[in-house]
Amino acid sequence: MAVVGVGQELNGDDAAGVRVARALLKRQRAGSSDAPRPAPFSLLVVEAAHAPENCTGAVRRFAPDLVLVVDAAEMGDPPGTIRWLDWREAAGFDASTHTLSVSMLARYLIAELSCEVGVIGIQVQNTSLGAPVSPPVRRAIGSVCRGLTTLLLGVHAPSTPGEA
Repeated sequence: MAVVGVGQELNGDDAAGVRVARALLKRQRAGSSDAPRPAPFSLLVVEAAHAPENCTGAVRRFAPDLVLVVDAAEMGDPPGTIRWLDWREAAGFDASTHTLSVSMLARYLIAELSCEVGVIGIQVQNTSLGAPVSPPVRRAIGSVCRGLTTLLLGVHAPSTPGEA
């Protein structure tokens, strides 16, 4: 499995996907010795930032069966809402801050790898240039990180102040 964090760090809440990937990488490196059980599969975590096409080589070489894209989204929900989306649903909220949209990335990966692609969307509040990540999105980042850490790394991940 591969987790790809997408977003523009300079645009407030649009940094959500990148922040999730960064936290997972940190936990993957530090927490592997604390795992109560070995991970049942290989895991690749990628900080794709605002140019997800730059990560496709690493993802292709890894050849996962499932790619999970984490991205900030305008879904019309309250800020900080977390939703699991089919990649085709992501076409409606593709961010203009990306050089390649999530739906186009998904189409490419499916065509190249015959893999499944899922999207975790985090509802944004503010994506203004230079804005900080808003409190509801910061909490959502923490929730996604804890859930994915427990699920993918087999490590119970307690809340950590300032983790997002």
